[in-house]
Amino acid sequence: MSKRDVLARLLRYLLDDKKGFAIAAALLLVAAVADVSGPWLIRIFLDDYLAKSYFPPMVLWGLAIGYISATVLSAALHYSYGLRFSRIAIGIVQTIRKKVYASIINQPLSAFDYVPAGKLVSRVTNDTESLKELYVQVVASFLNSVALITAMLIAMYLLSPTLTLVVAILLPSVVFVMYYYQHRSTPAYRDSRDLLTDINSVMSESIQGMSLIQLMGQEQRFSERFASLTDQHLTTEVKIVKVNGIFLRPLIDLMSGIALISLTAIFGWQGSEVIGVGVLYAFISYLGRVTEPLIELMQRLSLLQQAIMAGERLFELMDAKPNQYGSDDAPIENGDIEISNLTFSYDGKTPVLTDINASVKEGGFLALVGHTGSGKSTLASLMMGFYPLQAGELKLGGRAISSLTQNAMRTGIAMVQQDPHVLSATFRENVTLGRKISDDHIWQALEQVDLADYVQHLPTKLDTPIGTGDVTLSAGQKQLLALARVLVERPRILILDEATANIDSGTEERVQRALSSLRHTMTIVVIAHRLSTIADADKILVLHRGHVEEQGSHQQLLANKGRYWQMYQLQQTKAHLVELEQIASGEAE
Repeated sequence: MSKRDVLARLLRYLLDDKKGFAIAAALLLVAAVADVSGPWLIRIFLDDYLAKSYFPPMVLWGLAIGYISATVLSAALHYSYGLRFSRIAIGIVQTIRKKVYASIINQPLSAFDYVPAGKLVSRVTNDTESLKELYVQVVASFLNSVALITAMLIAMYLLSPTLTLVVAILLPSVVFVMYYYQHRSTPAYRDSRDLLTDINSVMSESIQGMSLIQLMGQEQRFSERFASLTDQHLTTEVKIVKVNGIFLRPLIDLMSGIALISLTAIFGWQGSEVIGVGVLYAFISYLGRVTEPLIELMQRLSLLQQAIMAGERLFELMDAKPNQYGSDDAPIENGDIEISNLTFSYDGKTPVLTDINASVKEGGFLALVGHTGSGKSTLASLMMGFYPLQAGELKLGGRAISSLTQNAMRTGIAMVQQDPHVLSATFRENVTLGRKISDDHIWQALEQVDLADYVQHLPTKLDTPIGTGDVTLSAGQKQLLALARVLVERPRILILDEATANIDSGTEERVQRALSSLRHTMTIVVIAHRLSTIADADKILVLHRGHVEEQGSHQQLLANKGRYWQMYQLQQTKAHLVELEQIASGEAE
């Protein structure tokens, strides 16, 4: 999208509130007429009365009152215009910000695989603020300048076409300077905006990963990286200042000075008998009022460049294709899962899953095991519909996952991730997540995951905020809370992605019993490293480098003495060594 297309698209938002824009335009036009009236009244006084030494009291009082009224009216109308236009601008920014955010949260997860969170935050906040400056400063000033210059030129022409021609020569020169300034400043403003985004991204990532940075002793390296970006941004800003220093006020002042000298020369050549002193005063006054908005408009061009760069980024997000879902909105009626010849790659080059085949009936227990990078979590993400299928087939409840709507998928299948996100809100809000769920169902879910007793002893129970004050959940409690979120609505298929990894063995046994009681109503898929947690699974898929190397029950796989048997033996040996260490430390005490 070209800069002209971006600007045109941004300006079209002004027409969303046609009535408000029309009222603002009407106020501006009347204000321009009031601005023109003041010098015109003084011209009448100088040429028609002062030059003739004729001073009728009533007329002079009328001119004085008219001048004061025009000045007051102009100020009031400009205030009303600025206030109304600011409201329109803020409304547009809010609309764009909402659209950008809605577009971001509806994009497929693949869109976030390689984009730092800090850059997205910068676009939603900083770039939309740049758009506000576009409407409040640039567009408002442009309309004000156009209205004022038009009114002034009409008034000048009525006074003296000859002098108006001299002033009119100034305008094309200003347009040329503005065009050349935009051409020279655009690259610098683009670099400045990109570097500012990178700075925000580094800051955001550094704060989020502060523990890792300090743990690995990388404070100096991150400081140097931030300093380097800051220095580059400073260099770019200096370039912008140099361009502004040359093309903004100095050139406009020079051209207005030339115009003023020309007016004075023509006045001296033709004489006061042809051109009155009042006319010259009015022209000089109008010239000053014309050049000031031109200088202001030139200064606003820097904001225009920033807004166009910001608009490009924001429209890129707004126009991104959302996650594609099907049209079948019927609820998933059973928990059958069928996977046929499934192949997937994140980048289209390196396969992560290759020719996966598996199936499990409703109420079954499917386990996915394998070393890190074997494709377990990727397969679970495909079951959740986070990524579109590339090859093969995946059916949920006998229906292709690509045919299901988002609503059908999210109500029929749920996942508890290894590192669940906890909101800075109450327990109730963290469980319901905006859904209409009764407190009885919440307590029932908390009871199933062994959190009910903990919440009951809190000062305000379900209304207790998490993450503020003295209430902070451990990693295991966060996973139990995430499990309670999905149990309140009883999905047909429940996926646990290492959801019991940070839970102590006693709590894990309670969760296992709760899941066992739910197996007759839902299908359970568990990704696990601890093989003891999946010993009673109906089917275990052993993944290795994206392939299904083995599948079967726990006993069948042990009898085969393949990769699963090796993994089991290693874990058993490790557990035995830990037990011996505990015994030895107990005897030493």
